Amino acid sequence: MSVLLLEGIDMLGRTAATIDLEPAHVVGTGGAIGASLRYVTTQRVTERLSSERVPLATFVVNVVGSFVLGLVVFAGVGGSTLRLVGTGICGSFTTFSSFSVETVRLYERGDRTLAVANAAVTLVCSLAAIGLAWLLVAVTAL
Repeated sequence: MSVLLLEGIDMLGRTAATIDLEPAHVVGTGGAIGASLRYVTTQRVTERLSSERVPLATFVVNVVGSFVLGLVVFAGVGGSTLRLVGTGICGSFTTFSSFSVETVRLYERGDRTLAVANAAVTLVCSLAAIGLAWLLVAVTAL
């Protein structure tokens, strides 16, 4: 087990804190994988379904990421695998921040209906993807 010892005294007089680096390495590795997958996915979606009006690449990564996270969680995966796939890969593959900024930009440029539709469709489809993952795990467990 890797442990990083941070030495020093905090305001309460405590002298040291320890951090287990193993989970950080697992999450970091997953993050690198997820970020790379997001980049490739965004490039491919943009090449094939180019749309300046609708942020399709962000929609795709969020729905796919929701499905994958749902599969992992409902399959009962835990520990390092959940950190790798759930927190690391899905956490960096999906993007709530880009979704939010793109939705606000649609609204600011006057596409208010499209902004609301983008928010609603992304939420509904992401939840549906999670529901599909749950159903898939439930059916295959029979």
